[in-house]
Amino acid sequence: MAGLYIHIPLCESRCAYCDFYSSTDRSIAHALVNGLCQEMELRRSYLKGEAIRTIYLGGGTPSVLPVAEMKRLFDKATELFELNLDEVTVECNPDDVTPEYALALSELPVNRVSMGVQSFNDADLKAINRRHTSQQALLAVDNLRNAGIDNISIDLIYGLPNQTEEGWMHNLQVATSLGVQHISAYSLTYEEGTLLYRQMEQGKVTPVSEELSLLFYQMLCQTLEEHGFEHYEISNFSLPGLAAKHNSSYWDGTPYLGLGPSAHSFNGESRQWNVADTKAYLKGIAVGELNAEVETLTPAEAYNDRVLTSLRTSKGLDLQRLKSDFPQFYDFCLKSAATSLRAGHLELVDDGRTLKLTKDGIFVSDAVFVDLMRV
Repeated sequence: MAGLYIHIPLCESRCAYCDFYSSTDRSIAHALVNGLCQEMELRRSYLKGEAIRTIYLGGGTPSVLPVAEMKRLFDKATELFELNLDEVTVECNPDDVTPEYALALSELPVNRVSMGVQSFNDADLKAINRRHTSQQALLAVDNLRNAGIDNISIDLIYGLPNQTEEGWMHNLQVATSLGVQHISAYSLTYEEGTLLYRQMEQGKVTPVSEELSLLFYQMLCQTLEEHGFEHYEISNFSLPGLAAKHNSSYWDGTPYLGLGPSAHSFNGESRQWNVADTKAYLKGIAVGELNAEVETLTPAEAYNDRVLTSLRTSKGLDLQRLKSDFPQFYDFCLKSAATSLRAGHLELVDDGRTLKLTKDGIFVSDAVFVDLMRV
């Protein structure tokens, strides 16, 4: 089984913190979808006949794409691939999710929506140039549910400029009151080239301290656990049985095909990424060529990927599988883990068959990962 990712690099406006590739020129929507359909034709054999279990439309902001154009993408995927779908997710901006739009989505194969809420505080939203309000986010959840889409995920950001413990707790309380099935939460990062980064350099905003960011994360984990959410990946929480199937494929090594400008793919042996330029992407597609780079993984790189992605999840790293797939690195892994095991940041479970981050280890996971990487 495999996944299909379709990148829609279109946005109504740029968020202050975002460094993902996207464009605010929505006039190219039809040409973009033409290109995406042509790329499906060009790369229909990439997954070697594997049936597609999940589809994810990400962005950018896929909800700015007319529903008729979105339908073209699903129709082309149905024509070209074997589909055995468990989950079809579309990322949406809350103010796009009107009752009419939610109903139109429900008439497509879409059964899951991921919304970038980020905060339920309007001052926070204005500070990071989000175009929706907290009230629109609440209404969007209702609109989706009324349309029959009842698998809803929301994104939150913590560590926003001037965010307080009280403000973050308010966000968590509202989020857990909505009855959504999945919550992703990320620490704000100041990426070079973004508006927020320039504001930081100019002294207009000040990042929160590491201590406060850590406290926000601890509040996140505790509050969501108290409300029945399972912490199944460092930044992701779901109600039992409702972890994101598509995103989980990135962490368990499932092959996936990524379509569109800047989209990444993985076939089990190599990684591939398309050019992060829509004009260059469409120019290549028009002559039957894909403007992309390919990286064949070395054994060390494949080992590093396995360790990093496995330890990010609550399932942990299967040591027996690691020994079978990477016998040359098995002893190195155990030896490198010794310091983190003694410090209580890693633990051996399942009678020593699985290596996992502890709760304390999650807070210092980057340092743990570095120790285990093979260079």
